[in-house]
Amino acid sequence: MNFVALDSSVGILSRVQLEGRSSQADVLLGLDLNLMEAAKKSGLLLEHSVDTSNVTVPGGWSDKIFVPFDQGHFAFIYNSDTLQNPPTSLKDVVDNKNLRVIYQDPRTSTPGLGLLLWMKSVYGEDAADAWARLAGHTVTVTKSWSDAYSLFLKGEADLVLSYTTSPAYHIVAEGETKYRAAMASEGLYPQIEVAAMMKNAPNSALAQEFMHFILQPGFQSTVATGNWMLPVIELDETLPAAFDSALKPSKNLVLSAKDVAEHRGAWVDEWLNATTR
Repeated sequence: MNFVALDSSVGILSRVQLEGRSSQADVLLGLDLNLMEAAKKSGLLLEHSVDTSNVTVPGGWSDKIFVPFDQGHFAFIYNSDTLQNPPTSLKDVVDNKNLRVIYQDPRTSTPGLGLLLWMKSVYGEDAADAWARLAGHTVTVTKSWSDAYSLFLKGEADLVLSYTTSPAYHIVAEGETKYRAAMASEGLYPQIEVAAMMKNAPNSALAQEFMHFILQPGFQSTVATGNWMLPVIELDETLPAAFDSALKPSKNLVLSAKDVAEHRGAWVDEWLNATTR
């Protein structure tokens, strides 16, 4: 089995759109909720035959092309040793000029796109003004999550856009408890990562088998400490205690896949115009 690693779900979609029917991929693993409609419109994907009735994601799951494999929420991460009064809302992040913020480009990064939609779901028609205010104390906007997070760990910012489960990594892998996810009273924006088969998969039988494997306990039990996200089915075994630190959202702020597909380009332009004034 060969794995081709790309930076994000945005990168995965761009790659298969570029390769088209000549792609040698069997399965796409790592697209997310916000790019499903765009991926469907490519015409490159095949319906699966996986029973997804045991999937436990907000709103349930019934899609015929995509199978979810992990889930979580976007959040701003901070170092509790250096930031004594962390934000408790997205509004605090946007308006507190004393906070140094790093986030990712929505054109190239999955979390960056998540923030774009999170901002739109909270601010609506006022999103451009909110982006402009945030730009006033943004340290940098990076191409990828790893670039942003490494800068944060070096102390270059007070907040970095990541996931509610990021602190669990530091607890389990490093025994470090100072990294925490900031609360957001407005609610959090979810990420559900999904897999899909290519129509022209060179190994279609194996692709089907892998799609079914995704929702088996053997796969799902590795999600927490393999990808530092949450499983999408109920497991008999409990998650490591470190995952108790993951924030439970007061509300899931989800824009419809149709709206995202229709307006993503305009919302990216709105962000660009607002942050380069």
